[in-house]
Amino acid sequence: MVLTVSLRDEIDEWLPELVETRRDFHRHPELGLEEVRTSGIVADRLRAIGFEDVRTGLAVTGVKAVLRGGRPGKTLLLRADMDALPIEEQNDVEYRSTVAGTMHACGHDGHTAILLSAARMLYARRDEIPGTIVFCFQPAEEGRGGARRMIEDGVLEDPAVDAAIGLHVMSDVPVGNAVAVDGPTLSGAHGFSVKVQGSGGHGAMPHKTVDALLIAAEIVTTLQTLVAREVNPQQAAVISIGTLHAGGTAANIIADSATLSGTVRWFDAEVGDYLAERIPALIEGIAASLRGSAEVEYRRGGRPTVNDPTVAATVREALAEVVGADKVLTGPPIMASEDFSEFTHRLPSTFFFVGSRDEASGIVAEHHHPRFDIDERCLPLGVEMMTRAALHWLESNAEN
Repeated sequence: MVLTVSLRDEIDEWLPELVETRRDFHRHPELGLEEVRTSGIVADRLRAIGFEDVRTGLAVTGVKAVLRGGRPGKTLLLRADMDALPIEEQNDVEYRSTVAGTMHACGHDGHTAILLSAARMLYARRDEIPGTIVFCFQPAEEGRGGARRMIEDGVLEDPAVDAAIGLHVMSDVPVGNAVAVDGPTLSGAHGFSVKVQGSGGHGAMPHKTVDALLIAAEIVTTLQTLVAREVNPQQAAVISIGTLHAGGTAANIIADSATLSGTVRWFDAEVGDYLAERIPALIEGIAASLRGSAEVEYRRGGRPTVNDPTVAATVREALAEVVGADKVLTGPPIMASEDFSEFTHRLPSTFFFVGSRDEASGIVAEHHHPRFDIDERCLPLGVEMMTRAALHWLESNAEN
């Protein structure tokens, strides 16, 4: 198949609709497994494009559409996530969230709009396509197991999927650039919650108490020694405490109990397994040594997202056609996590990033920040990248 510059002209023709679709999703964000409006729009748009095989209700609100090409070949899955976050938006823009306490603070509104437009581009070329494309519009990426649920509900079956490609806008990368690495690209993630039990009392008589706040503070500090002294320094790992609550009624009352919670990130599975054992043991040991107790709930989360080098090389070829080889970056991997790892764990896959940062216009806030936004110039670039990546991979795996 010959890819011509007309692809970009086509995308530009539909650009106003692409931007407005993203803004509409942004105005009406929905949390994981609650994306009823979003998935309804997705399914309606796919049918309006001409898709006959559109399946809804996977993983509660997920949508799957199948495009069978006119030539024999393998099956490729393209994925976008749809859910928003429980964050109150602080941006003063006309497309600001209309839902109190909820916003698209990670760019999933852009991902969904991009994949819808890529579906339009690829549908128009269906007779030339060697193989089959499965479009996966996934709910609940932000911590509620959307990818795993989609897989359990058969997104990789009927037809059987051979490879997968996903994308994510990236606030650390200037618009006009892209990133696709070989191997580990995003970390695995665990989480834990701790309840520390002591014995409260008067601040003037600490010897009659077991200070739960002191125990919690010691836990927070000592946990960092696991990475510093028990993880091979050539391996990456992060332990971060995000919440700590204790006391709060008066300055002269020693806390009877405390709670804290944190996240654990790593790339190597052995490191993740080791920390999963050592973190609870260390916490419980610290509490006992200070005459208290600690109840630890440790939650094993997603695996690292590991790109297949062969698929990644094909994706980089497509990205270079869009932004130029000098704008295609190859790393480093980052410690954020993504449940696209459920796909990379099961089949050859690649997850790439589309730059969405623009310092000139002040679009610099990090993901999950109440002022997060994207430079919308990344949208047509994302459409072309995804479309070309799909066509490149299918053509390279076409049956003779």
